[in-house]
Amino acid sequence: MAKSSADDAELRRACEAAIEGSKHKVSLSIRTVKTHGTWGKSAKLGRQMAKPRVLALCTKAKGQRTKAFLRVLKYSNGGVLEPAKLYKLKHLSKVEVAANDPSGCTFTLGFDNLRNQTVAPPQWTMRNIDDRNRLLLCILNICKDVLGRLPKVVGVDVVEMALWAKENKPAVSTQSNQQDGASVESAVTETELKVNVEKELVSQAEEEDMEALLGTYIMGVGEAEAFSERLKRELQALEAANVHAILESEPLIDEVLQGLESATNCLEDMDEWLGMFNVKLRHMREDIESIESRNNKLEMQSINNKTLIEELDKLLEQLSIPSGYSACLTGDSFDEALMMQNIEACEWLTTAMRGLEVPNIDPMYAKMRGVKEKRGELQIIKSTFVGKASEYMRCYFASFVDFMLNDKNYFSQRGQLKRPDHADLRFKCRTYARLLKHLKILDKNCLGPLRKAYCASLNLLLRKEAREFANELRSCTKTSKTQTVWFEAFTGSGQNVNSADTSTVSDAYAKILTIFIPLLVDESTFLAHFLCFEDPSVIDSKKAGSNNGDNDDDLGMLDIDEDDSKSSTRKNSVDFAALNESLQDLLDGMQVCI
Repeated sequence: MAKSSADDAELRRACEAAIEGSKHKVSLSIRTVKTHGTWGKSAKLGRQMAKPRVLALCTKAKGQRTKAFLRVLKYSNGGVLEPAKLYKLKHLSKVEVAANDPSGCTFTLGFDNLRNQTVAPPQWTMRNIDDRNRLLLCILNICKDVLGRLPKVVGVDVVEMALWAKENKPAVSTQSNQQDGASVESAVTETELKVNVEKELVSQAEEEDMEALLGTYIMGVGEAEAFSERLKRELQALEAANVHAILESEPLIDEVLQGLESATNCLEDMDEWLGMFNVKLRHMREDIESIESRNNKLEMQSINNKTLIEELDKLLEQLSIPSGYSACLTGDSFDEALMMQNIEACEWLTTAMRGLEVPNIDPMYAKMRGVKEKRGELQIIKSTFVGKASEYMRCYFASFVDFMLNDKNYFSQRGQLKRPDHADLRFKCRTYARLLKHLKILDKNCLGPLRKAYCASLNLLLRKEAREFANELRSCTKTSKTQTVWFEAFTGSGQNVNSADTSTVSDAYAKILTIFIPLLVDESTFLAHFLCFEDPSVIDSKKAGSNNGDNDDDLGMLDIDEDDSKSSTRKNSVDFAALNESLQDLLDGMQVCI
């Protein structure tokens, strides 16, 4: 017999080195080739897809139990064996030799614990029949010794394997490494390795009986005719025995036919029942589909209703008027203490009216009757509030100016020349500055009467201040009896005049101009800011940009003493026509008083 790779001591040592540390003992190692087959088709045995592998049968002692494993080792790039897969022999259920391989060297190992049963197991191809038989016999012996059972063997005759094992009893060489590195070979027979196939598979008596039986049918080539005649006689005897047995079993056949007839009747009844059940199930399936369809519609309707209710709640919340704002917008109180509430109500009213416009609300909502009615209600509230606030502000300006006109402390008196001071008036006006801005946003036309009322009242105050100041300044200034002297001094005439009188008149005139010209400029600037001649959106943006610094005006009124650079940036937003008209009303008659 040719030397097998199972007797290769170097291969055994390489396998032991590859699985070092796993406490596995190698019983047999042999070279093979791995190929892949497909379910339902014959696997191609071409070597283009073949992969060289080494199969190693290993055992591991664990207490009194012994476990058996089949290890698959592959060659790395450097030609060194390394573990590839590990199979437990307790899961081995079938050993099948491939029928499409004429050489009989290809087989598969079926394991019942493989996760992916849709993939065909790998096929293992040995170099010759001897290697195949040696590996399969070792697997069967280990399974019987360790597991107490044998897997199913398909495609190979066990008796043939037993005869092969009897004819091939080689001495298996094993090597054991000594501590000094030397190797000692010892010949061990199959009996010592517990691979005695004759004893494990068939007994001695069974083997003798099989040999006697096989010897009965062994004939030479010259006895072919006699052997053929013998087969014919045995066939005729067998046929006669079969006919006799059939004739004797007629009652049994009748009973079988009756049973088949009754079974046929039962099957026909069952077929009718199944047909009825099928009709009922079809109707039930249709009912279930109808119920599911209605359920889906109801579920969709429920979702739509929930979304609709949420949208309507948002719309109702948008349409509702808070009680506090309603009281401020419909009330008559515009006192300074309640001014912040009135301003917040104005802001809410402006936001609510803008929210009901088409760009800010869905066009479908804008066509709803409730939205139209609420828009009309807000228009009525706006008109009422604007009318009451405008009337209050006109009366407020007139009453406060009348108070200042009746109070002599605001004007120059005999022997006391007093500079006009409008700090109290401006402080009062700043309280209502944001209210005027919101009134302009709500109704641009409402500020026209307010501007005229303010300018008329303030014109009276300025004219009286100028008259009183001029009268007191005139009484304090001593001039000569010639009344045209100071006029002639400016014309450059060559007449002789008193230089002292001319200087006195010039100082008085310069003093009145120095006091009243800046006052009129300040009042004009304050008028432009206070009565909202600028675009409110521009003012709001600039005020928002200055919130990071200190802002003394917490009511929205800009400081009239701003730098010229800031005031120049607002020129494009000022309504100059209306401003000039108001300035004419404000300064009307001042040239006569001065």
